[in-house]
Amino acid sequence: MRRPLAVFGVLVVLLAGCRSSGRAEPAPEPLRPAWRSVTLPVPPGPPGRLALRDATACGGRWFVVGAVVDPTGGTRPAAWSSADAVTWTPLRPVPRSPYGEENLLTTAGCRDGRLAAVGGKSGGVHGNPRISTWREVADGALVEVPAEFEVFGGSDAVNVGRIAGGPRGWLISGNRATGAAAWLSPDATDFQLVSAVPGLAADPAGRPWAADGTATPSGWLLVGSLLPSGRTGSEPVVWTSADGRSWRRAVLSAADGAGDLQRVARVGERTVAVGHRGDRLGAWVDEGGRWRSGGAFGAGTGAVWGLAVVSGGVLVLAAGGATGWVSRDGDAWSPVALPMAIPAGSDRTVAMAGSGDVALLVVDDGARVGIWSAHGPWSPG
Repeated sequence: MRRPLAVFGVLVVLLAGCRSSGRAEPAPEPLRPAWRSVTLPVPPGPPGRLALRDATACGGRWFVVGAVVDPTGGTRPAAWSSADAVTWTPLRPVPRSPYGEENLLTTAGCRDGRLAAVGGKSGGVHGNPRISTWREVADGALVEVPAEFEVFGGSDAVNVGRIAGGPRGWLISGNRATGAAAWLSPDATDFQLVSAVPGLAADPAGRPWAADGTATPSGWLLVGSLLPSGRTGSEPVVWTSADGRSWRRAVLSAADGAGDLQRVARVGERTVAVGHRGDRLGAWVDEGGRWRSGGAFGAGTGAVWGLAVVSGGVLVLAAGGATGWVSRDGDAWSPVALPMAIPAGSDRTVAMAGSGDVALLVVDDGARVGIWSAHGPWSPG
């Protein structure tokens, strides 16, 4: 009697295995917003192709920044504004230095409906980037604010990253040879470097890297990663500061393996940061000063190009594929169909901005640009 029972048991297991592994769970159907192609007018001046680098929105205004590239490869700064993300008007750049006349604007921030940007142009004996900041003034012109070379450059220079506006002014995130760094200004006219201070500086715990920043109700927040001393694989990190001068570092959990944080945004009363978690993308959520792991989504190790806040939550773009991701809260994520595949590579740029029900997507593949806007809803169902 035991043998027939044993055979019957094996058959039950095999049949169960067939039922569980023979049919994969269907992938969720992506949201399909009606993306609408947008055309930017070429700014007045010598002809050339557009090179676009970033987009932002606040206070009922939208902005895109970059440059015009002439046939010889020369650049001149360019920026555009819009009230609806469909019809655009070039802003008038006012350079105040020889390098400013050739700036490529690389990152944009917004505060009270006004634009601030960071631009650069390689030059000098060693060909180092000469960084300037730019601020929109009352008449709508975008005016260069030249800086002493050591503020953004010098022997400790590594990179100058993203700019963010908030109630206390402006924050630029970046990195120096000493570790992570921040630049602060109350009005985008004079940025002060904060580096080599506890929390931001490399120390026995490891080497930090700051990737993005945002304003919070209590001050400023930076996100990035820490490469622990004597180990491989990075850990996701956040830094908090009330005044932008003193910073407190906190390493977050990445239970699925190595991780990092590449973009951050305020979503209502929450802060949502996204980056890599093992071999997937993942979110971390701050509620009332306590960080926790959010949902994992997507796959691969491509760069996180954009994180935009919309009425339905947040939209995320990563390099590779024609799918973005949307979440109301940072926990549950749903795919979003994009108008084109997001390119990968160091000579590619993708940016996204959001406001209300509208999202704006900017793609520059190094030869041509594409811009699209779409209205929500951005929530599944």
